[in-house]
Amino acid sequence: MKLWLDGGLQDIESARVSVFDHGLTVGDGVFETVKAVDGRTFALTRHLARLARSARGLGLPEPDLDEVRRACAAVVEAHPVPLGRLRITYTGGHGPLGSDRGDQGPTLVVALGETTRRPDSTAVVTVPWTRNERGALTGLKTTSYAENVVALARAHQHGATEALFANTAGRLCEGTGSNVFVVLDGEIHTPPIASGCLAGITRELTVEWTGAKETDLPLDVLERADEVFLTSTLRDVQAVHRVDARELPGTPGPVTAKAMRIFDERAGDDLDP
Repeated sequence: MKLWLDGGLQDIESARVSVFDHGLTVGDGVFETVKAVDGRTFALTRHLARLARSARGLGLPEPDLDEVRRACAAVVEAHPVPLGRLRITYTGGHGPLGSDRGDQGPTLVVALGETTRRPDSTAVVTVPWTRNERGALTGLKTTSYAENVVALARAHQHGATEALFANTAGRLCEGTGSNVFVVLDGEIHTPPIASGCLAGITRELTVEWTGAKETDLPLDVLERADEVFLTSTLRDVQAVHRVDARELPGTPGPVTAKAMRIFDERAGDDLDP
């Protein structure tokens, strides 16, 4: 198995990144997760555009997107799998132990891992921690992911696969690695970007393809929503059958089932929408 590291394919057993890489020492990096199906990537152009936005937001040098495309193609070709998680990581590179950056340039890693299709429905929990909708990293997909690790561990402890956050104003925001949608009176709603959520690629496509509305929502909407579903690169559209102790019968509901069907059909018709 091979991955791409700083300009070429390397064996996974021998590939090395410096222990002083800023992505390791202070989480100074950005990343993207891209779905790979039978050796072909999905929505790569949108993912690369967001990678560049995140890098600019973090103050990193602009990534060479042509190189990133070549790296993705090379890794997928070297290790074709029926369904894969293609991870693009772009960090500040070798630097001092403090917060200042070094001058040796960024690090680029592209790696692929095989995965399986998610179940059609899942359970989620809400957590007591909040997203800061006014933070320096808000809206950026960075490698500073520790609070997601903690929240996801909480979800697993309660038999769930995702944890949902409110923001500091008590409004519904997002999951650790997903966006959240609710169905109210037959209409689909999702928190706006101003809530502090990540502008998810699958979220963006779902809004475009289903006509979902971006709506400022209180966290307690989860207690009365007719249906709830998640979106992410590897979940696509996934129904939620339990929120905390609340069971949602008949999952997936009719609106969610239609959204799932629309997404599968549109994604199958165009691998780079």
